Amino acid sequence: MSRHSYRLIVSCRDRVGIVAAVSGFLAQHGGWITEAAQHSDTSTGWFFMRYEIRADSLPFDIDGLRQAFLPIAEEFAMHWQITDALKPKRVVLMVSRLDHCLTDLLYRWRSQEMFCEIPCVISNHPDLQDYVSWHGIPYIEVPVDPHDKGPAFARIMQIIDQQQADVIVLARYMQILPPEMCQHYAGRVINIHHSFLPSFVGAKPYHKAHERGVKLIGATCHYVTEALDAGPIIEQDVIRVRHDDTPEDLVRFGRDVERAVLARGLRYHLEDRVLIHGNKTIIFD
Repeated sequence: MSRHSYRLIVSCRDRVGIVAAVSGFLAQHGGWITEAAQHSDTSTGWFFMRYEIRADSLPFDIDGLRQAFLPIAEEFAMHWQITDALKPKRVVLMVSRLDHCLTDLLYRWRSQEMFCEIPCVISNHPDLQDYVSWHGIPYIEVPVDPHDKGPAFARIMQIIDQQQADVIVLARYMQILPPEMCQHYAGRVINIHHSFLPSFVGAKPYHKAHERGVKLIGATCHYVTEALDAGPIIEQDVIRVRHDDTPEDLVRFGRDVERAVLARGLRYHLEDRVLIHGNKTIIFD
């Protein structure tokens, strides 16, 4: 892990003086900025900023920093947060039977490539219990009755809250989340869709892509909203296919892309590099 730092994330209506006010405030207190990114969206009139500041350069702790920054935040009517880069976010993984995304994330976590805590894995099937338990992570099976899904999702929300999850990752969890769950965890549920959205939404997108004769297939990492497969997009990637590739080939290629896209999207979220604005995202990667 790198030097201890705090992350300041800001969005507000654009106007003259925002960068000067924030940078001047940090300089006044000896704050050492190690990474800075900002974006002015001329189409919406909004400004976005992400700063990393060395914690040992400031005369106060994170709570003191928040308190000291409050007058500037109020002056510019900012949506803002300050996070501690050394505090790992708690990630609850959800999976059904397909294990390629889960396997990749657990490898990255176990090798300390992905800085987070994984308090549990939730599944609607027992298939992956032995594999997850081998990693020393609790595996919680919550079967979903197709005729009455409400109790299962009520139980899932209870588990997520008990585990104090910062983010929920649907690592090929093949159930549609109910609207109340999407609302309750807005901006905190990340999904990997095995298609280059907004094309080929829903089930079996690779087969649909094959029928259409596409030359590129891809995957999309996005936040979950009530609208199916239509939430703010975090990351996407594609791979070229040939006319003689079969639907099974496309599935195989697609799984490679899914793993990479989900890992990058989750990493951006864990490092506070994603700012959501409406149904779009600003990614300071």
